[in-house]
Amino acid sequence: MKKIILIYLISFGFVFAQSKTGSSAAPFLNVAIGARPIAMGGAFSATANDVSALYWNPAGVSRIAGSEAMFSYSTWFADINYNWSGAAINLGGMGTVGLSVTYLDYGSMEVTTLAEQDGTGQMFDANDIALGLTYAYNLTDKFSIGGTAKYIEQRIWNSSATSVAFDLGVLYYSDIMGLRIGASISNFGSDMSLSGKDLLVQHDIDLQIEGNNEQILATLNTDSYPLPLLFRIGLAMDVIKIEDHVVSIGIDALHPNDNDESLNVGLEYVLYDLLALRGGYKSLFLDNTEEGLTLGAGIKYNFAPGLGFYFDYAYQDFGIFENTQHFTLGLRF
Repeated sequence: MKKIILIYLISFGFVFAQSKTGSSAAPFLNVAIGARPIAMGGAFSATANDVSALYWNPAGVSRIAGSEAMFSYSTWFADINYNWSGAAINLGGMGTVGLSVTYLDYGSMEVTTLAEQDGTGQMFDANDIALGLTYAYNLTDKFSIGGTAKYIEQRIWNSSATSVAFDLGVLYYSDIMGLRIGASISNFGSDMSLSGKDLLVQHDIDLQIEGNNEQILATLNTDSYPLPLLFRIGLAMDVIKIEDHVVSIGIDALHPNDNDESLNVGLEYVLYDLLALRGGYKSLFLDNTEEGLTLGAGIKYNFAPGLGFYFDYAYQDFGIFENTQHFTLGLRF
């Protein structure tokens, strides 16, 4: 039952008060990815210097020195699994291209009807998927731009909704104490509505006429909902940067179309370019949020110049939903 309620809310939701909370389709697009940025409270749009930038700010992938691949796994509520994988290939002076796949699996559930409320013996499943193709380019040594085209699909049993959307991002490295400024707009695209054979019903087109066919097939017409458009602008800075120690801070301001504005803040401490400790806080100044404290750590190892791996872990407090945990494995080549 918990899964069914979550799917309903996540899929197409309904409006709460003036903030339009939950009034968009495909809100899984705003579920954060990558243990490193999650541990930093989601304050990552101005840092965005690894392959997770494909999600946070596509301009950032142009700042990756070589090429990189990443797989991220999250344990979500109600036994829901959230997976993201991405890769970015540096083409030198021609820019950087990237590919990402987001997959949210709600698992299998038993089919119930009004007549068979204990189950029919059949099972159904539901999942969400997004495929993204990204291109980023350094216009100068300080200013980068990037964009992503995405195909989005939500499916529940034999019905689905699809859309195409775009992300755009910019990233600027200033001369003021290493200050970085990033901004992005995500999920700009067409509305989504469900269609499929699960929406077929038998209908009598005129109840006042006797003798006509009472089993004419008709299709239920579902409402269309917009995608969760999100505008981010962020600042980041290395407040301490000496030979073996780097301390970075970041802050992101968020303006979504389906909720109120909020702030994310985060911090990262890197020791010997090997071990990282991170912390942050999400959704500051947002009423009725369950998000809050985030913590995490990571380890990085280089086999040779330009070749290495990293592993990151993040913990996120979710109030009455307890917590979520996130794991990321990356490869630089």
